[in-house]
Amino acid sequence: MKKSQSINEKFLYEIWKNQNFTKGLITKDGQNIEVINIGIENKELSGPDFKNAKIKIGNITFTGDVEIDIDHADWKSHGHNLNKKYNSVILHAVLNDIDRNNVYTSEGRKIPSVSIINFLQADLAESIKAAIISESKKRINKMPCMESNSEITEKDKLNFVYDLGINRFKHKKEKFLERLKELIYLEQQNLKEPIIRYELDEKFYNKTFNQNDFNNQHLWQQLIYESIFEALGYSKNKEIMKSLAKAADIKFLSTISNQEFISTVESVLFNIGGLMPDVIHLPDEETSVYTKKLYEIWNGIKNKYDGIKFNAAQWHFFKLRPQNFPTVRLAGGARILKKIMNENLIGKITDAISQKNKDKDTINYVRSLFIIKSDGFWKNHYVFDQPAKVPINYFIGSARADEILVNIILPVITLYFEIFGKKELSQKTIKIFLNFYQNSENNLVNEVSSTLSLNDAWKRSVLYQGMIELFRNFCSRDKCHECYIGQKIFS
Repeated sequence: MKKSQSINEKFLYEIWKNQNFTKGLITKDGQNIEVINIGIENKELSGPDFKNAKIKIGNITFTGDVEIDIDHADWKSHGHNLNKKYNSVILHAVLNDIDRNNVYTSEGRKIPSVSIINFLQADLAESIKAAIISESKKRINKMPCMESNSEITEKDKLNFVYDLGINRFKHKKEKFLERLKELIYLEQQNLKEPIIRYELDEKFYNKTFNQNDFNNQHLWQQLIYESIFEALGYSKNKEIMKSLAKAADIKFLSTISNQEFISTVESVLFNIGGLMPDVIHLPDEETSVYTKKLYEIWNGIKNKYDGIKFNAAQWHFFKLRPQNFPTVRLAGGARILKKIMNENLIGKITDAISQKNKDKDTINYVRSLFIIKSDGFWKNHYVFDQPAKVPINYFIGSARADEILVNIILPVITLYFEIFGKKELSQKTIKIFLNFYQNSENNLVNEVSSTLSLNDAWKRSVLYQGMIELFRNFCSRDKCHECYIGQKIFS
């Protein structure tokens, strides 16, 4: 994915754009390469690095895409040989020396490879090497204060991280408020998503919202729905999961839900999401029965839907654990939707917080609402066309449920109480957050906690969130002199 590209690959993109070569490129088997048009850099999450390039290789001029990697082996290790998005690639450019002439697309088409290391200007070659060394060091030591932060007391570090955790909670709440306002505006203007951002212009930004504007249950349901779907998508599928929730919105689902709620919603999600297989050519009879049912349901309701549709190539399965496949996550999402739309999920949460129970009991109850045990077809399948070797126990386990609570539910419910003037309940919800200990782990958080010598402090959610905030807004942006710890050490 583009967001996880290493810094040295991005450096290579600039070299490709500027064509900083001392002489014309030549493939390993001796074919001259003439770059007529470098193409357009791909800013999307996946797919080849440059689109619509025009390149003459030997005596033939090709129009297509260019993929740039560090090593020749990256073509396979990144899954490009299995991904249809790379079927239009005409040249595979790599930094390091290569011992093979070609790579192959998923269709079996041969693509020439070229190593650029021997064609770089001398100073650029040295810069590349320096960038690789620098990147390697950053992977080992991501926090500049690693060797020096012992000068700061544990109490001071905890207080700073604590404050960052509260700020992160507030920022989430503000983000949800802005999304609610957008939903209200779209509803009042009778606009349907997706909306191009600039359409939300002066009318939207100058509008004054009052309490009555927020008094619409569907708005809150939609906010929680799309936020949870984004969370269920993890890093690789979060954008398309959120987009799907906006396309197949609560308003539409309310017009087609029936007694077979789960099957109907699954049919909608898989069909609009573009993940439904060809029911005619499936080998497994059990799979065929299930997919035919979804196919028949969709045939009965598809005329009611006039929104956008997605396709299978937009989803990421590669390098995901099977239980994190989007198919399984959508099955879990369908069951969350049932709780949101049919089982008064928001009301159950607000009622639980309103009760005079211990915070621990409230947390355990609310957490239980988001732990989804597996059932039905997806209990024994990761994909449509073959059974899973090992059954799936949970669509949403306790760790992911905790992430949903901390990042979505508690900020949204705090906002809900604030808007409707229930200050004591709002403060109680914040108190629950401050006393929340979550089951989930995060490699980044573990690294920050270890670097700061804070041991298991990360288990407390406010500190867990504060560590994320610290790294993303200070450490990774080289803002040491704006960080309390950095100021004490480096000033």
